[in-house]
Amino acid sequence: MAPETAVPPVLDLTQDVAALTAAIMDIESVSGNETVLADAVEAALRSLPHLEVTRNGDSVVARTSLGRAERVILAGHLDTVPLPTTPGSRGTVPSSWEGDVLYGRGATDMKGGVAVQLAIAATVPEPVKDVTFIFYDHEEVAAAKSGLGRLVRENRDLLDADFGILLEPTNGTVEGGCNGTIRFEATTRGLAAHSARAWMGENAIHAAAPILSRLAAYEPATVDVDGLDYRESMNAVKIHGGTAGNVIPDACVVEINYRFAPDKTPEQAEAHVRELLTGFDLVRTDSSAGARPGLTAPAAASFVAAVGREPLPKYGWTDVARLGEIGIPAVNFGPGDPLLAHSDNEHVAADAIRACLASLTRWLA
Repeated sequence: MAPETAVPPVLDLTQDVAALTAAIMDIESVSGNETVLADAVEAALRSLPHLEVTRNGDSVVARTSLGRAERVILAGHLDTVPLPTTPGSRGTVPSSWEGDVLYGRGATDMKGGVAVQLAIAATVPEPVKDVTFIFYDHEEVAAAKSGLGRLVRENRDLLDADFGILLEPTNGTVEGGCNGTIRFEATTRGLAAHSARAWMGENAIHAAAPILSRLAAYEPATVDVDGLDYRESMNAVKIHGGTAGNVIPDACVVEINYRFAPDKTPEQAEAHVRELLTGFDLVRTDSSAGARPGLTAPAAASFVAAVGREPLPKYGWTDVARLGEIGIPAVNFGPGDPLLAHSDNEHVAADAIRACLASLTRWLA
């Protein structure tokens, strides 16, 4: 007999959007385990006759084709970070309610945003702008695994748009663009010796002190980019060296992360770090460009007006940068406090999800 095909959970896209968020959260989708949720999302979207649906791995793209003058993207990732192991944690699966507050993994990052996308797909069948809904996998892990990156490579034609909104948590405020990020390893060398005869060696950890001193004294800039002030930062984020408690260390590595404003390219950011740490052995280990605010797009002004709040900059890196790289100006806008993302106490207020849906519905309907 042929093996039975698993039936995906049924998602009711017309129920209260906060209840829909809980239903999505209850389908565990830690990075690498998004298939069941992707199946459920795909099945729900294929039931809507006004959408054209495409599946790529565990990413799902749904599009209206109404011939509107503008096309916008609403994007969100399906995966979460791993479940907490701390006893008594509220950031679990399944979700739980405490009054009007929803607790569980993904509550803020970013099942509320995904629920809003799905609700709009179901309840706004004739938007004033054509909409491309993107639900993608592997956002919370190495960039090489990104489902959105895979869509850019393999289904670029589906992503053409005039403006994009990434429904990451922003406390219901438009956050334009994002800072870029770049990392380095700074290595100092020494000479190993027995610590009882330290004068016979050269201490590589001590040799790293000037690196730490320069970083501690560094004054990060605040850079105006298209009217938004992006705060930069440069920090040592990890240090390791030494082999044993009785050996003078012959090598030490300081890992450095620079978050740079989107007026700079990664190459310009690298030059800035190398200038600060002149004289030290630096190896660039990774980088991701930032994204300009995206507020100059024609659709942005009407969206900001629909939200009714002054836009802010996004200090962290998000996938708006991937959209920016292919020429689509984009902003972040979603329910929930980003400071709660990945926490053992992850939660979101039901009213925050409903307010996000109301803002986007006003804009699109």
